[in-house]
Amino acid sequence: MKTNTMKGITLLFVLFVVASFATGVQAAEEAVRDQTSAYAALGAGIALGLAGIGTGLSQGPIGAASVGMIAEDRGRIGHAILFTALPETIVLFGFLAMFLMPGLV
Repeated sequence: MKTNTMKGITLLFVLFVVASFATGVQAAEEAVRDQTSAYAALGAGIALGLAGIGTGLSQGPIGAASVGMIAEDRGRIGHAILFTALPETIVLFGFLAMFLMPGLV
């Protein structure tokens, strides 16, 4: 029974690799046709990805501090929500950079 399961998993893995390779070849052909658009898409992805990582790294300590602040004084929940939501503007700047890239409009 285990050999049939392993054969099925191996087959799925091979199909995934073939599909990934075919997608990569198709993407490479499109990039050759229009390199400017490909580099713009790459830059947009990097901008948005790094903005998301920066937001995640900053929201962890801010969230912990907000919970501590609320535990001490429940009247400061508005400040806690404001400080927790403030790093989200970083992602908005990432979206802005993504949409301002030439060739993606």
